[in-house]
Amino acid sequence: MKKKNTSRTRALTLVSLLIVGGCQQIDSPDHQTSSAPLEVDDPHSYANMDEVTISHLALDLGVDFESNRLSGSATLSLSNSGATKLVLDTRDLDIATVTLDNGDETDFSLGVADPLLGRPLEIQLAKDTKQVTIVYQTNPRAEALQWLTPEQTAGGDQPFLFSQSQAILARTWVPCQDSPAVRMTYDATIHVPPGLMAVMSAENGTTATTNGVFEFSMRQPIPSYLLALAVGDLEFRELGPRSGVYAEPSVIDAAAWEFADTEEMMATAERLYGPYPWERYDLLVLPPSFPFGGMENPRLTFATPTILAGDRSLVALVAHELAHSWSGNLVTNATWNDFWLNEGFTSYIENRLMEELYGVEYAEMLAVLDIDSLRRALDDLEPASPDSHLVFDLAGRSPDDGMTDVAYNKGASFLRSLEHEVGRSRWDEFLTGYFAAFSFQSIDTPTFVDFLRQELLQEDPDLEARVRVDEWVYGPGLPENVVVPEPTAFTHVEETIASWQGGASVADLPIADWTTHHWLHFLRNLPDDLSILEMTELDDAFSFTSSKNSEVLVAWLLLAVRHDYSAATPALESFLISVGRLKFLSPLYGALAASEENLEWAQTVYARARPSYHPVSIGALDRLLEWQESAEQAGSAQAH
Repeated sequence: MKKKNTSRTRALTLVSLLIVGGCQQIDSPDHQTSSAPLEVDDPHSYANMDEVTISHLALDLGVDFESNRLSGSATLSLSNSGATKLVLDTRDLDIATVTLDNGDETDFSLGVADPLLGRPLEIQLAKDTKQVTIVYQTNPRAEALQWLTPEQTAGGDQPFLFSQSQAILARTWVPCQDSPAVRMTYDATIHVPPGLMAVMSAENGTTATTNGVFEFSMRQPIPSYLLALAVGDLEFRELGPRSGVYAEPSVIDAAAWEFADTEEMMATAERLYGPYPWERYDLLVLPPSFPFGGMENPRLTFATPTILAGDRSLVALVAHELAHSWSGNLVTNATWNDFWLNEGFTSYIENRLMEELYGVEYAEMLAVLDIDSLRRALDDLEPASPDSHLVFDLAGRSPDDGMTDVAYNKGASFLRSLEHEVGRSRWDEFLTGYFAAFSFQSIDTPTFVDFLRQELLQEDPDLEARVRVDEWVYGPGLPENVVVPEPTAFTHVEETIASWQGGASVADLPIADWTTHHWLHFLRNLPDDLSILEMTELDDAFSFTSSKNSEVLVAWLLLAVRHDYSAATPALESFLISVGRLKFLSPLYGALAASEENLEWAQTVYARARPSYHPVSIGALDRLLEWQESAEQAGSAQAH
């Protein structure tokens, strides 16, 4: 309670500064020491962070593409270190030695392995220990890391490595307190084969070094899930004075064109929510096996190549990852039960950026697609399911179970309802103050709700009743005061569907000015009883099966599976084998698994595609397809 009152006092001071004097620059001094973590019970961490916390991490790692291992050392600087032991999170790490400040070895032990959480590493500390150095190497199958052969890259000449630490996979490549409640600065020395380039979620160079040694520094404190590393044949293109993009040489020009509006997005976000706190915003386009659309690693968003549509129609993803610079990276959920504090806020801000950049109608189309997606997700749950609450209970479960439309789109809908009740100007003022008040901190839902009530709701006794805070946060489903967007552009799409179903020729449909979002609404709202003849007619007219837009193609492939449209089967097979983005793979494999005949085909394709997927995708799809890996397959994967 004392911590919460302290935060509130700081919050009030900062909000006053913002209101009276305008936006203040957020401090980020060299090796800024993280504050003690919020007193939370994190069900996904073994760390004794109530006794001792990591304030700084120094990595010195070599990248070995022959053994698929990282090896070297992690030196941890400790705060509040009156403790007699340090408990860290690890998973499948081979620990060689542990030394303390003076270089003397100390006793350590690894606990019993848990399939999800890994093994606690308990290190004995001397009195007033300031630093602990762990010499270790990763397992070739470390779940955070994907090692790609040259054949699996765009260029085909050099291997590639990238990490994905969210949610609790940092422990598979760095011994750490793997909880979002703990924030630390870091620096790193990474040794890679000559000719390759290393980049991290830190200050990056723009060219490869001659000796294969790269130095990195992250001066702002971040949680462990934002640790990120990639190594490959990379080039850099400048997008603006504070932004740029890295990609393989054959991809870099297309990526630079697609992301040309990035600097304008940054300026727009700053006008809304205060100074950009991370100095630079760069992007890295990864190979197609990357399991997510994007990962908001500070200073360097990791992005899927599936957003390179050639028309900038999918850059909402960039707006989403940029928004994380405030919601998630600057102010972070303290546990994965509070995931909506990261993603609900970010989804709301993404839509606001889209509105500022491309207009109200464009943003409203995106909002409709999001609310439709949320309603479908809620329909798949029981009406009173706790998984439809904004605050999850993920104890004993993977934090990935909380990465649903509820956190993203119910969270955004809650904030949209708050904006509707208090007015945009007042709401923007509140959000700017919120980000300033809790900058470089990790908070839980009660802390946010307390701040919301004190700063916004208590001024109007009737406002709390209208907003229904507890119903939104701790209750199931969608409250009645949800704000439902109704863009006229989609009314035109629905009229077009009705016209075609009424006998109009597909060649006469008025679709000349349609965007990706019009097409998605069109495909998702076609009748359930489409015939093969009708599918063929649509495909012949609009070339859906050969679409280069991944969002449109997947929407069409889902229809093809459900309606047994075999003409799309080769394209479906090619997509499943070449793309590793879980957002697309899960619904496609899920639709195939709905029938025995299609399931058998899907498992055959999956057997071929699985070795090229990231471990995050493999874990989710193994469960979906009830995959049983044979000893022969496991040996092949281990060798790979």
